[in-house]
Amino acid sequence: MLRGSTRQFPVTVWSIAALCAAFAPMATAVGDDWPQWMGPSRDNVWREDGLLDTFPAAGPTVLWRTPIAGGYAGPAVAAGRVFVTDYVTDADVKVANFERKASTGTERVLCLDEATGKLLWKHEYPVTYTIAYPAGPRCTPTVDGDRVYTLGAEGNLCCLNVADGRLLWSRDLKADYQAKAALWGWASHPLVDGDRLVCVAGTAVTHSVAFDKMTGKEIWRAGKAPEQGYSPPTIIETGGKKQIVFMKPDGIYAVEPATGQILWESPYNADNGSIIMAPVQVGEYLYVGGYQEKNLLLKLGSGKPEVVWRNKAKHGVSAVNVQPFAADGLIYGFHEKGDLRAVAIPSGEVVWKGGGPLGERPQGSGTAFIVRQADRYWMFAESGDLVIATMSPTGYSEISRSHLLEPTNTAFGRNVVWCAPAFANRSVVVRNDKEIVRVSLAR
Repeated sequence: MLRGSTRQFPVTVWSIAALCAAFAPMATAVGDDWPQWMGPSRDNVWREDGLLDTFPAAGPTVLWRTPIAGGYAGPAVAAGRVFVTDYVTDADVKVANFERKASTGTERVLCLDEATGKLLWKHEYPVTYTIAYPAGPRCTPTVDGDRVYTLGAEGNLCCLNVADGRLLWSRDLKADYQAKAALWGWASHPLVDGDRLVCVAGTAVTHSVAFDKMTGKEIWRAGKAPEQGYSPPTIIETGGKKQIVFMKPDGIYAVEPATGQILWESPYNADNGSIIMAPVQVGEYLYVGGYQEKNLLLKLGSGKPEVVWRNKAKHGVSAVNVQPFAADGLIYGFHEKGDLRAVAIPSGEVVWKGGGPLGERPQGSGTAFIVRQADRYWMFAESGDLVIATMSPTGYSEISRSHLLEPTNTAFGRNVVWCAPAFANRSVVVRNDKEIVRVSLAR
Protein backbone atom coordinates (compact mmCIF):
# COMPACT_ATOMS: atom_id res chain seq x y z
CA MET A 1 0.00 0.00 0.00
CA LEU A 2 1.19 3.41 -0.83
CA ARG A 3 1.66 5.51 2.29
CA GLY A 4 3.22 8.86 2.99
CA SER A 5 3.03 12.46 4.17
CA THR A 6 1.41 15.29 2.28
CA ARG A 7 4.16 17.50 3.61
CA GLN A 8 6.67 15.85 1.32
CA PHE A 9 5.07 13.06 -0.72
CA PRO A 10 2.25 10.54 -0.49
CA VAL A 11 2.85 8.26 0.21
CA THR A 12 -0.05 -7.10 5.98
CA VAL A 13 -1.13 -23.72 8.28
CA TRP A 14 2.13 -25.21 8.82
CA SER A 15 3.83 -26.56 5.72
CA ILE A 16 4.00 -30.28 5.03
CA ALA A 17 6.90 -31.02 2.72
CA ALA A 18 7.57 -34.08 0.66
CA LEU A 19 10.41 -36.10 2.18
CA CYS A 20 12.73 -35.20 -0.68
CA ALA A 21 12.21 -31.44 -0.38
CA ALA A 22 15.51 -30.88 1.40
CA PHE A 23 17.34 -32.43 -1.55
CA ALA A 24 15.17 -31.14 -4.39
CA PRO A 25 13.68 -27.71 -3.57
CA MET A 26 11.43 -27.80 -6.64
CA ALA A 27 9.86 -31.11 -5.63
CA THR A 28 6.13 -31.10 -5.13
CA ALA A 29 5.23 -30.03 -1.59
CA VAL A 30 2.26 -28.69 0.28
CA GLY A 31 3.07 -25.34 1.82
CA ASP A 32 1.59 -22.06 2.91
CA ASP A 33 -0.20 -19.79 0.49
CA TRP A 34 -0.28 -16.00 0.90
CA PRO A 35 -3.86 -15.24 -0.14
CA GLN A 36 -4.19 -11.64 1.04
CA TRP A 37 -2.44 -8.62 2.53
CA MET A 38 -0.12 -9.75 5.34
CA GLY A 39 -0.65 -13.46 4.63
CA PRO A 40 -3.09 -16.23 5.58
CA SER A 41 -3.87 -14.90 9.05
CA ARG A 42 -3.39 -11.24 8.11
CA ASP A 43 -0.60 -10.96 10.68
CA ASN A 44 2.65 -10.89 8.63
CA VAL A 45 3.76 -14.26 10.00
CA TRP A 46 5.27 -16.80 7.59
CA ARG A 47 4.68 -20.27 9.06
CA GLU A 48 6.78 -22.41 6.73
CA ASP A 49 10.10 -24.09 7.48
CA GLY A 50 12.86 -25.63 5.37
CA LEU A 51 14.13 -22.18 4.35
CA LEU A 52 17.53 -20.70 3.64
CA ASP A 53 19.60 -19.75 6.66
CA THR A 54 21.65 -17.29 4.57
CA PHE A 55 21.65 -16.35 0.90
CA PRO A 56 24.21 -18.05 -1.38
CA ALA A 57 26.94 -15.82 -2.79
CA ALA A 58 25.32 -15.85 -6.24
CA GLY A 59 21.91 -15.07 -4.75
CA PRO A 60 18.82 -17.27 -4.45
CA THR A 61 17.39 -19.05 -7.51
CA VAL A 62 15.05 -16.93 -9.63
CA LEU A 63 12.24 -19.24 -10.73
CA TRP A 64 10.65 -16.84 -13.21
CA ARG A 65 10.23 -13.20 -14.24
CA THR A 66 7.08 -11.87 -15.91
CA PRO A 67 6.58 -8.34 -17.30
CA ILE A 68 3.87 -6.18 -15.70
CA ALA A 69 3.00 -2.48 -15.53
CA GLY A 70 2.94 -0.02 -12.63
CA GLY A 71 1.52 -0.40 -9.16
CA TYR A 72 2.11 -0.53 -5.42
CA ALA A 73 -0.22 -3.49 -4.86
CA GLY A 74 1.43 -6.59 -3.47
CA PRO A 75 0.74 -10.02 -4.99
CA ALA A 76 -1.45 -12.73 -3.49
CA VAL A 77 -0.61 -16.42 -3.91
CA ALA A 78 -3.23 -19.16 -3.65
CA ALA A 79 -4.12 -22.50 -5.24
CA GLY A 80 -1.08 -22.55 -7.51
CA ARG A 81 -1.74 -19.05 -8.85
CA VAL A 82 -0.39 -15.54 -8.36
CA PHE A 83 -2.77 -12.58 -8.48
CA VAL A 84 -1.55 -9.01 -8.93
CA THR A 85 -2.97 -5.69 -10.17
CA ASP A 86 -1.35 -2.99 -12.27
CA TYR A 87 -2.04 0.20 -14.27
CA VAL A 88 -1.24 0.62 -17.96
CA THR A 89 -0.99 4.23 -19.15
CA ASP A 90 1.03 6.53 -21.38
CA ALA A 91 1.09 9.19 -18.65
CA ASP A 92 4.19 9.93 -16.57
CA VAL A 93 3.45 8.17 -13.27
CA LYS A 94 6.83 8.86 -11.65
CA VAL A 95 5.57 12.15 -10.28
CA ALA A 96 4.14 13.30 -6.96
CA ASN A 97 1.13 14.88 -8.71
CA PHE A 98 -0.07 16.81 -5.68
CA GLU A 99 -2.08 18.97 -8.06
CA ARG A 100 -4.03 15.80 -8.92
CA LYS A 101 -3.86 16.14 -12.67
CA ALA A 102 -5.98 13.47 -14.33
CA SER A 103 -4.46 10.61 -16.29
CA THR A 104 -6.29 7.90 -18.20
CA GLY A 105 -5.33 4.27 -18.53
CA THR A 106 -6.35 0.72 -17.77
CA GLU A 107 -6.31 -1.09 -14.44
CA ARG A 108 -5.71 -4.81 -14.80
CA VAL A 109 -6.06 -7.89 -12.64
CA LEU A 110 -3.50 -10.49 -13.73
CA CYS A 111 -3.54 -14.18 -12.83
CA LEU A 112 -0.24 -16.04 -13.32
CA ASP A 113 0.71 -19.67 -12.98
CA GLU A 114 2.68 -19.93 -9.74
CA ALA A 115 5.08 -22.54 -11.14
CA THR A 116 5.94 -20.81 -14.43
CA GLY A 117 4.81 -17.16 -14.25
CA LYS A 118 2.74 -17.69 -17.41
CA LEU A 119 -0.30 -15.40 -17.75
CA LEU A 120 -3.45 -17.48 -17.30
CA TRP A 121 -6.02 -14.70 -17.57
CA LYS A 122 -6.53 -10.98 -17.10
CA HIS A 123 -9.43 -8.70 -16.32
CA GLU A 124 -9.17 -5.04 -17.25
CA TYR A 125 -11.22 -1.86 -17.26
CA PRO A 126 -10.61 1.80 -18.18
CA VAL A 127 -10.01 4.23 -15.34
CA THR A 128 -9.15 7.89 -14.85
CA TYR A 129 -6.70 8.57 -12.05
CA THR A 130 -7.09 11.78 -10.03
CA ILE A 131 -4.62 10.86 -7.30
CA ALA A 132 -1.10 11.67 -6.20
CA TYR A 133 1.65 9.16 -6.94
CA PRO A 134 -0.40 7.62 -9.75
CA ALA A 135 1.78 4.57 -10.50
CA GLY A 136 -1.06 2.11 -10.01
CA PRO A 137 -3.32 0.22 -7.56
CA ARG A 138 -2.47 -0.01 -3.87
CA CYS A 139 -4.46 -2.97 -2.51
CA THR A 140 -3.30 -6.59 -2.48
CA PRO A 141 -5.91 -8.95 -4.01
CA THR A 142 -7.87 -11.05 -1.52
CA VAL A 143 -8.40 -14.70 -2.49
CA ASP A 144 -11.23 -16.60 -0.81
CA GLY A 145 -12.00 -20.06 -2.17
CA ASP A 146 -12.92 -19.83 -5.85
CA ARG A 147 -13.12 -16.02 -5.79
CA VAL A 148 -10.61 -13.20 -5.82
CA TYR A 149 -11.49 -9.65 -4.74
CA THR A 150 -9.62 -6.58 -5.97
CA LEU A 151 -9.90 -2.88 -5.16
CA GLY A 152 -8.45 -0.30 -7.56
CA ALA A 153 -6.98 3.08 -6.70
CA GLU A 154 -10.13 4.91 -7.79
CA GLY A 155 -12.58 2.65 -5.92
CA ASN A 156 -13.35 -0.06 -8.49
CA LEU A 157 -14.21 -3.17 -6.45
CA CYS A 158 -14.31 -6.46 -8.38
CA CYS A 159 -15.18 -10.06 -7.54
CA LEU A 160 -13.67 -12.47 -10.08
CA ASN A 161 -13.71 -16.20 -10.63
CA VAL A 162 -10.29 -17.62 -9.71
CA ALA A 163 -10.32 -20.20 -12.50
CA ASP A 164 -11.01 -18.00 -15.51
CA GLY A 165 -11.21 -14.34 -14.39
CA ARG A 166 -14.91 -14.09 -15.13
CA LEU A 167 -16.43 -11.00 -13.46
CA LEU A 168 -18.99 -12.19 -10.91
CA TRP A 169 -19.93 -8.78 -9.52
CA SER A 170 -18.49 -5.30 -9.13
CA ARG A 171 -19.09 -2.04 -7.27
CA ASP A 172 -17.96 1.50 -7.98
CA LEU A 173 -17.34 2.82 -4.47
CA LYS A 174 -16.83 6.36 -5.70
CA ALA A 175 -20.22 6.46 -7.43
CA ASP A 176 -22.17 4.22 -5.06
CA TYR A 177 -21.17 6.17 -1.95
CA GLN A 178 -20.70 9.65 -3.44
CA ALA A 179 -17.05 9.71 -2.43
CA LYS A 180 -14.02 11.45 -3.82
CA ALA A 181 -10.77 9.53 -3.93
CA ALA A 182 -8.46 10.50 -1.09
CA LEU A 183 -5.15 12.08 -2.11
CA TRP A 184 -3.43 8.70 -2.47
CA GLY A 185 -6.50 6.80 -3.63
CA TRP A 186 -8.27 3.79 -2.17
CA ALA A 187 -5.61 1.89 -0.22
CA SER A 188 -7.48 -0.01 2.53
CA HIS A 189 -7.21 -3.71 1.78
CA PRO A 190 -10.66 -5.42 1.82
CA LEU A 191 -11.28 -8.01 4.52
CA VAL A 192 -13.21 -11.29 4.15
CA ASP A 193 -15.07 -12.09 7.36
CA GLY A 194 -17.44 -15.04 7.15
CA ASP A 195 -19.92 -14.39 4.35
CA ARG A 196 -19.02 -10.69 4.21
CA LEU A 197 -16.47 -8.60 2.33
CA VAL A 198 -15.69 -5.58 4.51
CA CYS A 199 -14.35 -2.38 2.90
CA VAL A 200 -13.56 1.23 3.64
CA ALA A 201 -15.88 2.89 1.18
CA GLY A 202 -16.34 6.59 1.52
CA THR A 203 -16.92 9.65 3.61
CA ALA A 204 -20.18 11.54 4.16
CA VAL A 205 -22.54 8.73 3.07
CA THR A 206 -20.71 6.04 5.00
CA HIS A 207 -17.16 5.24 5.98
CA SER A 208 -17.33 1.43 6.02
CA VAL A 209 -19.45 -1.13 4.24
CA ALA A 210 -19.95 -4.90 4.36
CA PHE A 211 -21.06 -6.64 1.19
CA ASP A 212 -22.37 -10.14 0.68
CA LYS A 213 -19.18 -11.68 -0.69
CA MET A 214 -21.15 -13.89 -3.12
CA THR A 215 -23.46 -11.26 -4.63
CA GLY A 216 -22.02 -7.81 -3.84
CA LYS A 217 -25.25 -6.78 -2.12
CA GLU A 218 -24.76 -4.38 0.78
CA ILE A 219 -25.31 -5.97 4.19
CA TRP A 220 -24.49 -3.06 6.47
CA ARG A 221 -22.85 0.36 6.54
CA ALA A 222 -21.27 2.24 9.45
CA GLY A 223 -19.66 5.55 10.34
CA LYS A 224 -18.96 8.78 8.53
CA ALA A 225 -15.66 10.55 7.93
CA PRO A 226 -14.24 13.73 6.37
CA GLU A 227 -11.95 11.49 4.27
CA GLN A 228 -11.53 7.74 3.88
CA GLY A 229 -8.04 7.49 5.31
CA TYR A 230 -5.94 4.51 4.26
CA SER A 231 -6.15 2.17 7.25
CA PRO A 232 -7.56 -1.31 6.49
CA PRO A 233 -10.36 -2.91 8.51
CA THR A 234 -8.84 -4.96 11.33
CA ILE A 235 -10.24 -7.80 13.44
CA ILE A 236 -9.45 -7.78 17.16
CA GLU A 237 -10.71 -9.72 20.14
CA THR A 238 -11.47 -8.08 23.47
CA GLY A 239 -13.70 -9.10 26.31
CA GLY A 240 -14.08 -12.50 24.66
CA LYS A 241 -15.73 -10.97 21.60
CA LYS A 242 -14.60 -10.30 18.05
CA GLN A 243 -14.78 -6.74 16.74
CA ILE A 244 -13.83 -5.06 13.47
CA VAL A 245 -11.91 -1.84 14.06
CA PHE A 246 -11.71 1.08 11.62
CA MET A 247 -9.43 4.11 11.68
CA LYS A 248 -10.45 7.35 10.03
CA PRO A 249 -8.88 10.81 10.00
CA ASP A 250 -11.05 12.00 12.89
CA GLY A 251 -11.53 8.87 14.96
CA ILE A 252 -11.36 5.17 15.65
CA TYR A 253 -14.41 2.93 16.03
CA ALA A 254 -15.33 -0.74 16.31
CA VAL A 255 -18.34 -2.56 14.92
CA GLU A 256 -20.12 -5.83 15.57
CA PRO A 257 -19.08 -7.94 12.56
CA ALA A 258 -22.47 -9.39 11.61
CA THR A 259 -24.54 -6.22 11.88
CA GLY A 260 -22.18 -3.26 11.62
CA GLN A 261 -23.53 -1.87 14.90
CA ILE A 262 -20.99 0.57 16.33
CA LEU A 263 -19.75 -0.78 19.65
CA TRP A 264 -17.51 2.13 20.64
CA GLU A 265 -15.80 5.21 19.24
CA SER A 266 -12.88 7.40 20.30
CA PRO A 267 -11.68 10.72 18.83
CA TYR A 268 -8.49 10.88 16.80
CA ASN A 269 -6.90 13.68 14.79
CA ALA A 270 -4.76 12.59 11.84
CA ASP A 271 -2.31 15.07 10.33
CA ASN A 272 -3.70 16.16 6.93
CA GLY A 273 -6.13 13.22 6.98
CA SER A 274 -3.25 10.75 6.81
CA ILE A 275 -4.02 7.69 8.87
CA ILE A 276 -2.39 4.67 7.26
CA MET A 277 -1.43 1.81 9.55
CA ALA A 278 -3.94 -0.72 10.81
CA PRO A 279 -4.34 -0.64 14.60
CA VAL A 280 -1.96 -3.02 16.41
CA GLN A 281 -3.16 -5.01 19.41
CA VAL A 282 -0.61 -5.76 22.14
CA GLY A 283 -2.37 -7.72 24.87
CA GLU A 284 -5.03 -5.48 26.36
CA TYR A 285 -3.79 -2.41 24.47
CA LEU A 286 -4.53 -1.08 20.98
CA TYR A 287 -2.07 1.31 19.32
CA VAL A 288 -2.19 3.51 16.24
CA GLY A 289 0.31 6.12 15.06
CA GLY A 290 -0.02 8.73 12.34
CA TYR A 291 2.10 11.60 11.06
CA GLN A 292 3.59 14.25 13.29
CA GLU A 293 3.27 11.95 16.34
CA LYS A 294 -0.50 11.86 16.16
CA ASN A 295 -0.49 8.67 18.18
CA LEU A 296 -3.10 7.00 20.35
CA LEU A 297 -3.00 4.15 22.87
CA LEU A 298 -6.23 2.60 24.12
CA LYS A 299 -6.75 0.08 26.91
CA LEU A 300 -9.33 -2.45 25.82
CA GLY A 301 -12.05 -3.93 27.99
CA SER A 302 -15.61 -5.17 27.80
CA GLY A 303 -16.95 -1.70 27.02
CA LYS A 304 -15.54 1.50 25.57
CA PRO A 305 -11.73 1.51 25.69
CA GLU A 306 -9.88 3.86 28.02
CA VAL A 307 -7.51 6.42 26.47
CA VAL A 308 -4.09 5.76 27.99
CA TRP A 309 -2.35 8.56 26.06
CA ARG A 310 -2.60 10.45 22.81
CA ASN A 311 -0.20 12.61 20.76
CA LYS A 312 2.66 11.79 23.12
CA ALA A 313 5.78 13.61 21.91
CA LYS A 314 8.90 11.53 21.19
CA HIS A 315 7.00 8.31 21.81
CA GLY A 316 5.46 5.62 19.64
CA VAL A 317 6.01 5.06 15.93
CA SER A 318 4.40 7.05 13.12
CA ALA A 319 4.09 4.34 10.48
CA VAL A 320 4.12 5.04 6.75
CA ASN A 321 4.38 2.28 4.13
CA VAL A 322 5.15 -0.51 6.58
CA GLN A 323 2.63 -2.13 8.90
CA PRO A 324 4.25 -2.35 12.38
CA PHE A 325 4.77 -5.76 13.98
CA ALA A 326 4.01 -6.64 17.60
CA ALA A 327 6.31 -9.06 19.45
CA ASP A 328 8.17 -9.32 22.74
CA GLY A 329 5.79 -6.83 24.34
CA LEU A 330 7.07 -4.25 21.82
CA ILE A 331 6.00 -2.76 18.53
CA TYR A 332 8.67 -2.89 15.81
CA GLY A 333 8.15 -0.46 12.95
CA PHE A 334 9.55 2.17 10.61
CA HIS A 335 8.94 5.74 11.76
CA GLU A 336 7.97 8.50 9.32
CA LYS A 337 11.58 9.75 9.31
CA GLY A 338 12.76 6.35 8.09
CA ASP A 339 14.27 4.89 11.25
CA LEU A 340 13.44 1.40 12.49
CA ARG A 341 12.43 1.49 16.12
CA ALA A 342 11.21 -0.69 18.96
CA VAL A 343 8.50 0.86 21.11
CA ALA A 344 7.46 -0.39 24.55
CA ILE A 345 3.77 -0.83 25.30
CA PRO A 346 2.08 0.64 27.32
CA SER A 347 4.66 3.35 28.01
CA GLY A 348 5.24 4.23 24.35
CA GLU A 349 8.93 4.78 25.06
CA VAL A 350 11.38 4.18 22.21
CA VAL A 351 13.56 1.29 23.43
CA TRP A 352 15.96 1.53 20.48
CA LYS A 353 16.09 2.95 16.98
CA GLY A 354 18.41 2.87 13.97
CA GLY A 355 18.63 2.39 10.24
CA GLY A 356 17.96 -1.34 10.32
CA PRO A 357 18.11 -2.76 6.78
CA LEU A 358 18.08 0.76 5.28
CA GLY A 359 21.54 1.76 6.46
CA GLU A 360 22.83 4.21 9.01
CA ARG A 361 21.27 7.32 7.48
CA PRO A 362 17.51 6.74 7.28
CA GLN A 363 15.53 8.90 4.86
CA GLY A 364 11.94 10.11 4.99
CA SER A 365 9.40 7.28 4.80
CA GLY A 366 12.15 4.68 4.56
CA THR A 367 10.53 1.35 3.75
CA ALA A 368 11.28 -2.30 4.43
CA PHE A 369 8.28 -4.60 4.77
CA ILE A 370 8.43 -6.75 7.93
CA VAL A 371 7.48 -10.45 8.00
CA ARG A 372 8.32 -12.82 10.85
CA GLN A 373 9.27 -16.47 10.29
CA ALA A 374 10.21 -18.60 13.31
CA ASP A 375 12.77 -16.58 15.31
CA ARG A 376 13.86 -14.24 12.51
CA TYR A 377 12.49 -11.57 10.18
CA TRP A 378 12.45 -11.26 6.40
CA MET A 379 12.44 -7.64 5.23
CA PHE A 380 12.00 -6.47 1.66
CA ALA A 381 13.64 -3.05 1.45
CA GLU A 382 12.89 -0.17 -0.91
CA SER A 383 16.32 -0.75 -2.49
CA GLY A 384 15.04 -4.06 -3.88
CA ASP A 385 17.04 -6.07 -1.33
CA LEU A 386 15.60 -8.97 0.65
CA VAL A 387 17.14 -9.05 4.13
CA ILE A 388 17.19 -11.79 6.77
CA ALA A 389 17.54 -10.32 10.26
CA THR A 390 16.70 -10.67 13.92
CA MET A 391 14.98 -8.13 16.15
CA SER A 392 14.66 -8.27 19.92
CA PRO A 393 14.36 -5.89 22.87
CA THR A 394 18.14 -5.43 22.61
CA GLY A 395 18.24 -4.36 18.96
CA TYR A 396 18.44 -5.27 15.28
CA SER A 397 20.99 -7.63 13.73
CA GLU A 398 21.36 -8.38 10.03
CA ILE A 399 22.09 -11.98 9.01
CA SER A 400 22.12 -11.89 5.20
CA ARG A 401 20.82 -9.95 2.20
CA SER A 402 20.33 -10.36 -1.55
CA HIS A 403 19.24 -7.99 -4.30
CA LEU A 404 16.03 -9.15 -6.02
CA LEU A 405 14.62 -6.21 -7.99
CA GLU A 406 15.59 -2.79 -9.28
CA PRO A 407 13.77 0.24 -7.82
CA THR A 408 11.62 1.64 -10.63
CA ASN A 409 9.82 4.53 -8.95
CA THR A 410 10.95 7.68 -7.14
CA ALA A 411 10.23 9.35 -3.80
CA PHE A 412 12.12 12.00 -1.87
CA GLY A 413 14.45 12.27 -4.85
CA ARG A 414 15.59 8.65 -4.52
CA ASN A 415 14.75 5.47 -6.41
CA VAL A 416 12.43 3.10 -4.55
CA VAL A 417 10.34 -0.03 -4.91
CA TRP A 418 7.40 0.10 -2.53
CA CYS A 419 5.54 -3.17 -2.77
CA ALA A 420 4.82 -5.71 -0.05
CA PRO A 421 6.03 -9.19 -1.05
CA ALA A 422 4.18 -12.50 -0.72
CA PHE A 423 5.91 -15.43 0.98
CA ALA A 424 4.45 -18.75 -0.15
CA ASN A 425 5.59 -22.30 -0.81
CA ARG A 426 9.19 -21.59 0.24
CA SER A 427 9.43 -18.70 -2.20
CA VAL A 428 9.01 -14.95 -2.30
CA VAL A 429 6.92 -13.24 -4.98
CA VAL A 430 7.44 -9.51 -5.40
CA ARG A 431 7.06 -6.85 -8.08
CA ASN A 432 8.18 -3.44 -9.21
CA ASP A 433 6.69 -1.35 -12.04
CA LYS A 434 8.24 -3.49 -14.77
CA GLU A 435 8.22 -7.10 -13.66
CA ILE A 436 7.05 -9.56 -11.06
CA VAL A 437 9.46 -12.29 -9.93
CA ARG A 438 9.30 -15.51 -7.98
CA VAL A 439 12.46 -16.47 -6.10
CA SER A 440 13.09 -19.76 -4.29
CA LEU A 441 13.98 -19.49 -0.61
CA ALA A 442 14.04 -23.25 -0.02
CA ARG A 443 17.01 -24.66 1.87
